[in-house]
Amino acid sequence: MKLAFSSNAYLNYSIEETIARIAALGYCGMELLADVPHAWPAGLLPQRRREIRACLDQHGMTISNINGFMMNAVADPRQPYWHPSWIEPDRHYRAIRREHTKRALQLAKDLGSPSIQTEPGGPLEEGQSRQAAAQIFYDEIMPCVEVAEKLEVFLLIEPEPGLLIERFEHYLEFADRINSPWLGLNFDVGHAYCVGEDPQHWIAQMAPHTKHYHLEDIPPSREHRHMIPGTGAIDFAAVLREIALTGYRGWVTVELYPYIENPDEAGREAKQYIEKIGLAT
Repeated sequence: MKLAFSSNAYLNYSIEETIARIAALGYCGMELLADVPHAWPAGLLPQRRREIRACLDQHGMTISNINGFMMNAVADPRQPYWHPSWIEPDRHYRAIRREHTKRALQLAKDLGSPSIQTEPGGPLEEGQSRQAAAQIFYDEIMPCVEVAEKLEVFLLIEPEPGLLIERFEHYLEFADRINSPWLGLNFDVGHAYCVGEDPQHWIAQMAPHTKHYHLEDIPPSREHRHMIPGTGAIDFAAVLREIALTGYRGWVTVELYPYIENPDEAGREAKQYIEKIGLAT
């Protein structure tokens, strides 16, 4: 396992300063936010991509994953991360999500990231059935799966509380329908805990699908609120032990986007805790 930190905690900093700060904390990898203010693909010219790659090289950093989930650049007033979703009623609006995902896949290829993760279908609209929403999601994501296969970049679905795919059973049903080796799972440990699926009990079962992990703690109430590992209710010793038992050799990324006022402190505390309980970086 290799430890990374997500740049989405550094929304108050440029991408260059973010890279430098995460490297200074001792992380060897960084999850890159494909969004403002870091790397919104639609506005990222080739020269800018080369500059980001050079900055990563300068600091000895590797990209663990591209975060294609968040879309602050669109600034939907309902919720800046989930919208536009894959299942918006307006096909023109949901096309923004589809085209963004294609661009994020190309960004991953350009910067050497093995994967991107995306939103798992969005919240159901009033009166919308799961079956109807799943069909729209399938129709919209399949062109992106084709791009992922062409580029050989993993397109990862991240189950999220309150969205179409929020449980592992939902993911398995959907992934079986797509049946592509380049579609995978971003196993978010905190999200699993929020929906009552204690992550250590699911890691082995989901290992064949898991291409990347997100780590964050969650309160005992299972409220969806990202906390520094070791400050909530998740049994991280059990989680990391189960991950190790699967033989996983990829990236685990600490995702602490609520800590934008003190990302260095949050990242440092998380790293110290994870190393203390035995995760080799």
